[in-house]
Amino acid sequence: MADHIKIICQNRKAHHDYQIQETIEAGLVLTGPEVKSLRLGRANLKDSYAKPKGGEVFLHEVHISPYENSPLNEQDPTRTRKLLLHKQEIRRMIGKIQEKGLTVIPLKLYFQGGKAKVELALAKGKKLYDKRESIKKKDLKREADRLIRK
Repeated sequence: MADHIKIICQNRKAHHDYQIQETIEAGLVLTGPEVKSLRLGRANLKDSYAKPKGGEVFLHEVHISPYENSPLNEQDPTRTRKLLLHKQEIRRMIGKIQEKGLTVIPLKLYFQGGKAKVELALAKGKKLYDKRESIKKKDLKREADRLIRK
């Protein structure tokens, strides 16, 4: 039986700003009100990144809006959250970051089988001319598709 996947939010700008090398799925350590807020779709991955520290990986700058009906008033929407990964995945990620100068960015946040997951990408930042080239290719493809349809 395949688990049903419900996407909460995506980082649409990631493919524009970075060259994606590979992706990894990781679990998230969340509080109860954060999970309820995610179920309502109140999250934003803009400007977020993951960083290894002390043999663990943490997700920084992910904005999960506070849940209104929560008795806990002290909720930091952009707190650092721990990612759940296997040790060999963490070691491999750290090696690639140090060796190739890659960064780890979240591509999407989703629920799979009732558990909150994040899809991480090992990515290399694009230069301005790379971004312009990507836009030019996309425009040419769009124009060609438009001509084919006519």
